[in-house]
Amino acid sequence: MSLARRPRVLLATAGFGDGHNSAARNLAKALQDQAEVRISDPCADGAPFLNNLLRGGYRFVTTYLPSAWGRIYRGVERRDFSRQRIPFMRAVERALSARIDAFDPDVLVSTYPLYPYFVDRYVKAGGHRRPLVTIVTDSIEINAAWRKAPSDFWLVTDADTRRSLIEKEMPGEAIIETGFPVDPIFSALHPLGADDPARPFRVLFFPTAKRPTVRRLVRTILDHDGWPTEVTIVLGRNFRRLYRRAREVRDAYPGRVRIRGWSRRVPELLCSHHLVVGKAGGATVHEALAARCPMLIHHLVPGQEEGNLELLRRIGGGGLADTEESLAAGLRDLLTDHAAVWRRQKQHLARHARPRASRVAAKFILELADRSSS
Repeated sequence: MSLARRPRVLLATAGFGDGHNSAARNLAKALQDQAEVRISDPCADGAPFLNNLLRGGYRFVTTYLPSAWGRIYRGVERRDFSRQRIPFMRAVERALSARIDAFDPDVLVSTYPLYPYFVDRYVKAGGHRRPLVTIVTDSIEINAAWRKAPSDFWLVTDADTRRSLIEKEMPGEAIIETGFPVDPIFSALHPLGADDPARPFRVLFFPTAKRPTVRRLVRTILDHDGWPTEVTIVLGRNFRRLYRRAREVRDAYPGRVRIRGWSRRVPELLCSHHLVVGKAGGATVHEALAARCPMLIHHLVPGQEEGNLELLRRIGGGGLADTEESLAAGLRDLLTDHAAVWRRQKQHLARHARPRASRVAAKFILELADRSSS
């Protein structure tokens, strides 16, 4: 066995949405046996108080004022991130530079679109240049902040996203289709097959922080006529806020509702349920894809999540159900004629699933580290 130092990989992430952190954590898992890995959140390191404040504001706007966020998101198309004009980000940029100097990585990986601009200024100021890989956590509809980033490579979720970036005049040789880096455990799991009886039809529900929607949407699922249904509610960070309402609907439907708070077993839950109802975040959509679990989206953030919905539609693995009426109609469509549509969606998803995506991305990064050190 070689005594040479293992390659070092620095993963820079941010807490604005779950996709950035999920991609970083899962990629770290795939790399951990072959490289020395560090995950860093320069936003939290450089300006912790403002970071928490902005994260809370981001969650509030995307949950309660999604149209307003859509306008903000589209406005980013016109921003020039090559110049640093935001005081908060100056501290973040210094924190990233300090982490690079301290860890001395062989490869830099960013799951957040702004960090490559910081790295570019770090190098121009005299910092040592290393290969930089950007993990694009959205699909098809990719914001200019990702597209214009001064990166060596972009790892993308699917062929349609790669084509859309090439159409925007990005270099095709630098855009690598790996899939979204889902948890490596997906490659060892066995999702339900299209021939499963699906009786009862088990639905995995990820609510937003909106209190009234929990009871209304879960009741809509459980009141479906002609097919037995059950619901598992994963409350996550909203446990305290939503638990009472989730408990009320559980008590009203004895034996048909399960409640979970934080869960490290989301991959297993997705593989053991017939349908997921959730928001259109990159991590959730691609985890559903890896588990071959059809999805109905009940909350869509304009701009950044529209491409994730479009990907599901193109694959034929889900759609939008953002009202009680459309959710009820979506369930009827899935379960009519012995669940024929649900079974077709399972087959479509099986053809496009990428359960090994994090390992594919890790292999590319390790090869890049090897080339850069030789």
